[in-house]
Amino acid sequence: MIAGKNVLAFVMAGGEGSRLHPLTVDRCKPSVPFNGKHRIVDFVLSNLVNSEIYSIYLLVQYKSQSLIEHVRQSWTMTRFIPQHFVTVVPPQMRNGPQWFQGTADAVYQNLHLMETLQPDLVAVFGADHIYRMDVRQMIKFHLDSQADVSVATLPVPLEQASSFGIVDIDAQHRIREFQEKPKSAKSMPNRPGHALASMGNYIFNAEVLKRELQRAHDSGESDFGKHLLPRMLKSHRLFAYDFDTNVIPGTQSYEEQGYWRDVGTIDAYFDAHFDTLGATPKFRMTNAQWPIYASPDQAESAQIERGFINHSTIGSGSIIDGAYLDHAMLRRSVRVEQDAKLEHCILMERTVVSRGARVRRAIIDQDNFIPPGESIGYDLEKDRQRFHVSEGGIVVVPKCYFERGSAPAAVRERATVLG
Repeated sequence: MIAGKNVLAFVMAGGEGSRLHPLTVDRCKPSVPFNGKHRIVDFVLSNLVNSEIYSIYLLVQYKSQSLIEHVRQSWTMTRFIPQHFVTVVPPQMRNGPQWFQGTADAVYQNLHLMETLQPDLVAVFGADHIYRMDVRQMIKFHLDSQADVSVATLPVPLEQASSFGIVDIDAQHRIREFQEKPKSAKSMPNRPGHALASMGNYIFNAEVLKRELQRAHDSGESDFGKHLLPRMLKSHRLFAYDFDTNVIPGTQSYEEQGYWRDVGTIDAYFDAHFDTLGATPKFRMTNAQWPIYASPDQAESAQIERGFINHSTIGSGSIIDGAYLDHAMLRRSVRVEQDAKLEHCILMERTVVSRGARVRRAIIDQDNFIPPGESIGYDLEKDRQRFHVSEGGIVVVPKCYFERGSAPAAVRERATVLG
């Protein structure tokens, strides 16, 4: 209960993540690894649990097996408190042989899940972003405003407006207009060069949500941003919650206040990793008062035999033996051998960088054995013949591209399951 209200959360975790290809060849976007031992979905789940919202349905769709395995291993709630759960819900086909047709349709197909809990409020949140948020503060704003729907918002540069739902508000933060991914947008009166964007996080009064989803289904509408919210402006009270006012305990003065990143492209995903590096990062992953929970880690501590290491993160179970690392992020059980050189790169689980190999401005997905003397990121034209290279020049090596030993099929099978 929050402010005397029973709150249920639906997390939209069905994103295909096509712009993150090839990291999403075998996994959905929320399941993509982030930083040393997290996945993208851990941020929204941690925010909800830290906000004392313990009844969470995770709506999945595309390539969801690795996400299902992650939630099973990392987000098991106690069986002695029935209303404390994180439950993965794939399409049930209750209304016909079709997958979720949009965000609103995904919740509509699962309205029956509200019957047992009988919530007063429903939080509908995305699973694609890196941020901390105390949802209780948004709920308080929602109740104080006597809103039917509250939309979490933040300013974005005008050149990015076409990627978001853009809202126009009055002095009381009531939404007057909602445009989903407009080709152009006007500046905020008090913030030239910026538009006010929806974060894709909503608080609904439960009865309003049920009625409007039924109406949307009957009218063939399927999406919150494209259909429901613009239509509801005519008949309901919709308010914009200012994410910049959200206060997180334990945030350090050097961190970027109101940090939020949509990591929907390779370049944005790459850059967000390096926002977490260093003694004074823009976003510190460790915050004892507002933790971002990660998967269980049974690996031993990292071992560093010798070498040069600058501004880097070394995951547990990793071994550095006479290598050069500068702005390198290593997840678990990575081995970097003598005379290897890593610069501004991300290496995922169980990758081996052999003697003399060089990697620069690259993402190496898991279970790769980079051969001795290999060079990645130094000749982008050559790299494009083998790998995906982003607009910003980031080279992405897919899982198991470089295989080692006589049983690559076993490695590939394990990697597919673990995601």
